[in-house]
Amino acid sequence: MNVHVVERARELRRKTETLAETLTDAEALDFKELFPAWNGEGVDYLFDERVRYKGNLYKCLQPHTSQAGWSPAAAPSLWAKVLIQDPEVIPVWEQPDSTNPYMQGDRVHYPTAEDPVYESLIDNNVWSPGEYPDGWQEVSNV
Repeated sequence: MNVHVVERARELRRKTETLAETLTDAEALDFKELFPAWNGEGVDYLFDERVRYKGNLYKCLQPHTSQAGWSPAAAPSLWAKVLIQDPEVIPVWEQPDSTNPYMQGDRVHYPTAEDPVYESLIDNNVWSPGEYPDGWQEVSNV
């Protein structure tokens, strides 16, 4: 294979990864493949850096060097699952952490995709419509 072509491909990959950092969380969810898979073997992660782990996108909450037991799913103090969805697609409610709450105006189906749509009335909403009805309003114009 032509060495120039391989080097050019690497250069394009680096540029693509740099540009991916400018995507919003909603845009990033559409292009998860642009983000590296989480690596538990001594990788230095920076605040707000995004990685893929088990099909999900996570955002780094604090700089750290990865270790085997600190996967995004196992270390909620280090990683937040990106829950913000494409505004055109209303997801099913899932339990957020304090690091990735629903914000005012976010819409979700609750409790399943076949059930009504609710809109969060408050920022930093970590409760379901069933647990805290005053934090949600059922909407019918979807």
